Amino acid sequence: MPFTPVHMGPGILIKALLQGSFSLMIFGWTQIVMDIQPLWVLISGEGALHGSSHTWLGATLLAPLAALSGKHLSEFGLRLLELSSFTPISWRTCFVSAFIGSYSHILLDSVMHSDMLPFYPLSEANGLLGLVSVATLHKFCYLSGAAGMVLYVLVLAWQRAIETES
Repeated sequence: MPFTPVHMGPGILIKALLQGSFSLMIFGWTQIVMDIQPLWVLISGEGALHGSSHTWLGATLLAPLAALSGKHLSEFGLRLLELSSFTPISWRTCFVSAFIGSYSHILLDSVMHSDMLPFYPLSEANGLLGLVSVATLHKFCYLSGAAGMVLYVLVLAWQRAIETES
């Protein structure tokens, strides 16, 4: 996948489904954290493009880092936006969002990148490679993002309708 943006589609759908129990900002931050190692390889020309950060073990180790740093960065960003409904992001939400972000990153990238070794060091097999075409994978990401946006707006409208009835 190109750096990070395409991964956001499924994140938007998950946000619509989980609402306040999921932070899209921390999910997005996790996508960036996951792609720092490939970015370094592209800049330096050294190492495997989808190396240790793109394994289930790497995702498991990077998720807490993304949660810990993402909580403070996200809350700072939300305060800068001066959102009247700002509430601190719970630690549980931080960790749930970061783990969903890191694991979904591995899942999506495993389908399309031939250099992915998601089960390394236990195995060098990638049984997800080519499961669907890259075009189909991208369509899934775009459509899940669009569906998530529509669902999110519908849920907000429904919540507001309930509040006005009360």
